[in-house]
This record gives sequence, structure tokens and C-alpha cells, in this order.
Amino acid sequence: MKLEVLLPWRVFIEPTEVSRIVAETGEGSFGVLPHRLDCVAALVPGILIYETESGGEVFLAVDEGLLVKTGAQVRVSVRRALAGTNLESLRQKVEQDFLVRDENEQGMRSIMAGLETGFMRRLAQFEHE
Repeated sequence: MKLEVLLPWRVFIEPTEVSRIVAETGEGSFGVLPHRLDCVAALVPGILIYETESGGEVFLAVDEGLLVKTGAQVRVSVRRALAGTNLESLRQKVEQDFLVRDENEQGMRSIMAGLETGFMRRLAQFEHE
């Protein structure tokens, strides 16, 4: 199988000769083998595992997204992803990257809320004049 992991702004990875994939959905984990029927699955944040004959197992920490299998092509589209060859190093990467991004996103949300409040206040003043 050929696997493509897509982020909103670029292709994250594109390994070929993938022998199996394990992904997590809201219903639990499921596996994808080369001869599995075509399918679509909504992914939850978690670990996606794929295995190639030459490279062994690779672990990906992924955010929520979508997995689509058509023939020998598997496309995974997620907001964020990090790769690692073992779970411990991946856990450290997730803590450093995902948690920092979440803090930045929370800060951005509070700034946007302040802008919206100011806009609404000025709009209300404008209507009263």
C-alpha cells in the first residue's frame, strides 16, 4: 500500500510498500491490510502505526482527521502530526509541540474574543447615536 499523511499546508509523509496500518477511531483501533475493502474512518487524536518491510514500525501522533482507503492508496488527513520510531521519544515530542501549540491557540482565542467584544460594543454605541 501507499500511505499519504496530509497536513493542511503540506504532505507530511508518503511511504510506499506499507504492509499494515493501525489507526484509532471513536469506536476503537482498527487495522488496514493491503486487501481490505475500501473504507473511510474518522480518526481521533492518538497514535497511528504503520509498518514497511524495509523500515519496520513507525509511530505517528496525530490530531483528529480522516482516513480514506481506495485500492492500494491510503490517505490520512489530519490537522497536526509528529513521527517517531519509539513511543517514548514520540511522547516527549508531543508534550513539547502539541501542548505549546494548544497554549498559543488558547491565547489567540482570548484575543479574538476581546476583539469581538470590542466590535460589538462599538457597534452598539454607533446604533445609539
